[in-house]
Amino acid sequence: MAPHIQIAFFSIALFALLSNSSSSPTKTSANTINKWCNTTPHPKVCIFFMSPLKSPPQNRIEFRKMAIKTTLEGAAKAQNYVSRFGPTCKTTRQRAAWTDCFNLYNDTVFQLNRTIRCLHAGTRLRHCTDFDAQTWLSSALTNIDMCSSGAADLNVTDFITPIKCQNVSRMISNCLAINGRFLEGETKSRTTGAEEYQNGFPRWVSSGDRKLLQSARVRAHLVVAKDGSGKFRTVQAAINAAARRRGRSRFVIYIKRGVYRENIEIGNDNANIMLVGDGIRFTVITSGRSVAAGFTTFNSATAGIQGPGFMARGIRFVNTAGPRMGQAVALRSSSDLSVFHRCSFEGYQDTLMVLSQRQFYKQCYVYGTIDFIFGNAAVVLQNCLIYVRRPLKGQVNVITAQGREDPFQNSGISIHNSQIRAAADLQPMIGSVKTYLGRPWKKYSRTVIMRSYIDSLVSPMGWLAWQGTRFAQDTLYYGEYRNFGPRASTRLRVRWPGFHAITTRNVASKFTVRRLIAGHTWLPATGVPFKLDL
Repeated sequence: MAPHIQIAFFSIALFALLSNSSSSPTKTSANTINKWCNTTPHPKVCIFFMSPLKSPPQNRIEFRKMAIKTTLEGAAKAQNYVSRFGPTCKTTRQRAAWTDCFNLYNDTVFQLNRTIRCLHAGTRLRHCTDFDAQTWLSSALTNIDMCSSGAADLNVTDFITPIKCQNVSRMISNCLAINGRFLEGETKSRTTGAEEYQNGFPRWVSSGDRKLLQSARVRAHLVVAKDGSGKFRTVQAAINAAARRRGRSRFVIYIKRGVYRENIEIGNDNANIMLVGDGIRFTVITSGRSVAAGFTTFNSATAGIQGPGFMARGIRFVNTAGPRMGQAVALRSSSDLSVFHRCSFEGYQDTLMVLSQRQFYKQCYVYGTIDFIFGNAAVVLQNCLIYVRRPLKGQVNVITAQGREDPFQNSGISIHNSQIRAAADLQPMIGSVKTYLGRPWKKYSRTVIMRSYIDSLVSPMGWLAWQGTRFAQDTLYYGEYRNFGPRASTRLRVRWPGFHAITTRNVASKFTVRRLIAGHTWLPATGVPFKLDL
């Protein structure tokens, strides 16, 4: 079958698979659904999938729950379709792209299920908020877009096109808009930080966790050592053992000094893992996957972290692929409420993939050349050292490429109290290599740099257009607030509508630990030091 005919067939099949025509709505219920759906960004999709519902929503709360439930059903059907698409893979590149999509659609269903449990009347989770729901919905949408990105990496877009379901993306986008209306009521709580604490921790942290986090030395449940002095010789073996444990309380894996040449993965079924090394000079996890070698950007990661509540301390994550091999990720994180303390991330293009969810980096080092802090998480890098390396001849350096694709996603990159400097290999060439703070990977790209040192390597323009176009310059949000150093002045910055020289604390505070990642509700329990506000 010709490729274009195959794509058309599968697209129609998937649309039919996601359709539900088992019941016919009454005229009254259809009119009610139309009224609610017309308040969403994609009313036609909303009406199509929600019209068959026998009982229309009576209020906005019911509408939200019904919209998310309908979206979950659609995503589950799409997930099933994607799984059946696997046997059609004919090349290793098709298989690599499909594997990403299979995993990402599974995670989309996981995130939508979390959201349903969070908002369902009578089973509302303790401490679950509308802000949590918006985070998980944002992640669900990011996953679907990432499926397409992997196919583009390996030039198999035509093969993956039938897998990507635009209707599920639009349904999630509608859910983001609907849930976004409920966030205003939580803003005051996040702004004032009204929270009950006991001994410096939120009251919902168990007494056992308090003792663990307050102790000077963290007691390890498992030890990894290259020399055989631990229970395991590889990090992944210890992670796999942790996944078989009973319960999901904090589980600590101590990784003794050594160079561990492996790729590691921590799945959604393995929550609250903590990796503790002997410091970035001594504990190294390294690999050399890259897009040029046939991996997707997603799967090139030396470490791929998905399980919620992940923590790492004193570890260096390295991708050794080098500048000629294109995208090559050292760490990929989509772990919600994850923390990285005194870690280092080293690569060239696409070093640190902050894919989705809420993440916090404290006193970390990040090395790279092109788009080397990228993704669509809500992430704060605080007191970090960002080192720009020497690129290939003719290339320019770009520090960030934030991937917010929907205006209701509560994601963004915030660099706070940090330093942006040239690495040793770039220092002799600062005058001949241009370096920019970021460029818009997606339409609603959002990055803010606050109270940070910006060295002379950065171009006075500050920000770079996407591939020479005006793409997203009206819809992005790039901001700078009270930075210092040779290139901190915003006088010669780009004149895009989306660029902002922030002048007030009120605006800047939206990108702090408290506001961007609701850090006051979960970071105290990690034991990691942080600055809550500006």
